[in-house]
Amino acid sequence: SSSSSFSSSWGVVMMATIGEFDPLNTRVPATKIEVTVSLVVLYLQAVGTKEWREFGRTEVIDNTRNPDFVRKFVLDFFFEEKQNLRFDVYNVDSRSCNISKHDFLGQTFCTLGEIIGSTGGRLEKTLSGIPGKKCGVIIFAAEELSNCRDIATMQLCANKLDKKDFFGKSDPFLVFFRSNEDGTFTICHKTEVIKNTLNPVWQPFTIPVRALCNGDYDRTVKVDVYDWDRDGSHDFIGEFTTSYRELSRGQNQFNVYEVLNPKKKGKKKKYVNSGTVTHSIEFNICVCVFLQGNPSQPTSLHYMSPYQMNAYAMALKAVGEIIQDYDSDKLFPAYGFGAKLPPDGKISHGFPLSGDADNPNCVGIEGVLEAYFRSLKTVQLYGPTNFAPVINKVANYAAEITDGSQYFVLLMITDGVISDMVQTKEAVVNAAGLPLSIIIVGVGPAEFDAMEELDGDEVRVSSRGRLAERDIVQFVPFRDYIDRSGNQVLSMARLAKDVLAEIPDQLLSFMKSRGVEPRPALSSSPLPELHRHI
Repeated sequence: SSSSSFSSSWGVVMMATIGEFDPLNTRVPATKIEVTVSLVVLYLQAVGTKEWREFGRTEVIDNTRNPDFVRKFVLDFFFEEKQNLRFDVYNVDSRSCNISKHDFLGQTFCTLGEIIGSTGGRLEKTLSGIPGKKCGVIIFAAEELSNCRDIATMQLCANKLDKKDFFGKSDPFLVFFRSNEDGTFTICHKTEVIKNTLNPVWQPFTIPVRALCNGDYDRTVKVDVYDWDRDGSHDFIGEFTTSYRELSRGQNQFNVYEVLNPKKKGKKKKYVNSGTVTHSIEFNICVCVFLQGNPSQPTSLHYMSPYQMNAYAMALKAVGEIIQDYDSDKLFPAYGFGAKLPPDGKISHGFPLSGDADNPNCVGIEGVLEAYFRSLKTVQLYGPTNFAPVINKVANYAAEITDGSQYFVLLMITDGVISDMVQTKEAVVNAAGLPLSIIIVGVGPAEFDAMEELDGDEVRVSSRGRLAERDIVQFVPFRDYIDRSGNQVLSMARLAKDVLAEIPDQLLSFMKSRGVEPRPALSSSPLPELHRHI
């Protein structure tokens, strides 16, 4: 926890020990101490000399006079020695590593023992060094580090966060704090900012467990959710609390937290939450392309024009570039349906576009596109359009992993004709209880009545008197998204937005079908024993 009056700070943290200044390295530290300081550069005075040597620098925090730094200085504490510290604060005006290129805002001196001996391990010092000017205040916090060497790896996502930007959505990021004995909190991690979304998926990150909770698995961890603003006045969306023990349950059990804004909760009687945050589930993306027509004819939806992508390729690229961010390994099994394969010309309803029967995976959506274009040159497009085989194939994969650690998405690109509607509806009903969503993009001028029936927004799909447990199909006709000016980029962006709109709700509906509800924030419920690390 820290505060000071300056515009920004500078630096790159460097982990070191005071022992490096002992040429014989004969001293044995009493313990390791982590110091949280609100400044830029920490200098240590070498033993027995008046020389100051730079120990480390904080990260840069833009546009704030009250920065709270994530990077900490880890020092070896020697009880029998006076360990002099100097803290210099700078305002950063360039990317130069030369500290003299930046504006000096003040400094203060103290000893490590002075910080440790202060009440609660917290010491407040006034910055000085500029005559006639108040330079601000720095708060130091020190805590003895545990011997815990565990490393936590996690990935989080959010759903339906509050909209904060007038002309957009929100630019959300997370800030993690560990609790202190005196009831205060110390910042320990910040995620990256995800622009213009209410359903962000943050990148995986690793953090030492002792930085998160100092080895105490039941210690409270507070997470704040903010909307990033360029001027540094980030908008508070809400908060929730958890613990490492709870987080460490990982993805075998759903951890869903309600993001609560106390001010909104106090003002609005019907206030529920400002969104939810959960562990990001591993997505498995499977791509299916139905092949009919002659790709050498300009009238074919598979026509390979030297000037622009065909409708199938545009749909693949538009949706694939979005959903591939949810798949950590970026390996997509991709299949073609309804084509005659060489050398015997047998019709296949599930051949790998890669051409390798043992490995249907393509690397990224670009790999899928390459395999698709290659298959147009090597197979004979034929038909019919049978949906049930591919739905059943992916459903079989999903049925093997129903503990919530993985979720499957089947992307189907087709011209709208379904040759096995009865079997397809049964396949959808059977798959509705599995961790699976089906995205169907219809290309071309055909009527899509059958597709609308599968998309159970109005009437739930049924088969043989059974209703689907939940809606898992999202259908969109590509023609509705073609920009009249011929702007392919705009067409693809519009398509991707609507195609993926229902995935978060379908995911949550699966969670709720398994009896998982969002956890209330600030919960004090007992936690289960830790069985494995994240």
